[in-house]
Amino acid sequence: MTIENNKRLLPEQRSTLLSTLKTRFEKNMNRHKGLEWAKVQAKLEATPEKLWSLHIMEETGGEPDVVITKAIGDDAQTGEYIFYDCSAESPKGRRSICYDRAAWESRKEHKPANNAMDIAIDMGIELLTEAQYRELQQLGNFDTKTSSWVETPAEIRKLGGAIFCDRRYDHVFTYHNGAESYYAARGFRGSLRV
Repeated sequence: MTIENNKRLLPEQRSTLLSTLKTRFEKNMNRHKGLEWAKVQAKLEATPEKLWSLHIMEETGGEPDVVITKAIGDDAQTGEYIFYDCSAESPKGRRSICYDRAAWESRKEHKPANNAMDIAIDMGIELLTEAQYRELQQLGNFDTKTSSWVETPAEIRKLGGAIFCDRRYDHVFTYHNGAESYYAARGFRGSLRV
């Protein structure tokens, strides 16, 4: 996956994205009770590079939306709005990737096209932590057929592993794999602070 680097949207792209985000925001008020779209949109319009990141999240199948969870606090405390990938399954345009560059470089053959950490950096977003992932799951049922890499603690990564999560049997599970592994049904979910 190659991401364009100009980080600016054309007026038509900007308008389409804002319309999509507004519609999603209004359909999913349980994710952000008490917030007003006009305030979110004003903040987005003041930060074009964040709009670009949201555009890439949308283009890769993430269906970003504003969320309020205990893991991140709310905008009244931080002055920020936080978007998560809220697609039902792990974003389709970010699957079949290993965890990070070191894992990618360690593969001698059958390397995936890219890795989750580099893609997230290129997009200007962060991987969800395990705590954020679990709180997202309180807002709906996500990853019932797929799984998502989550930010891996340094002590696990140092030993060659990485963690991922999914939802099965109406429970959220955290698993481990070698960081170099990749599967067609595993991608990653990201967050963006605006």
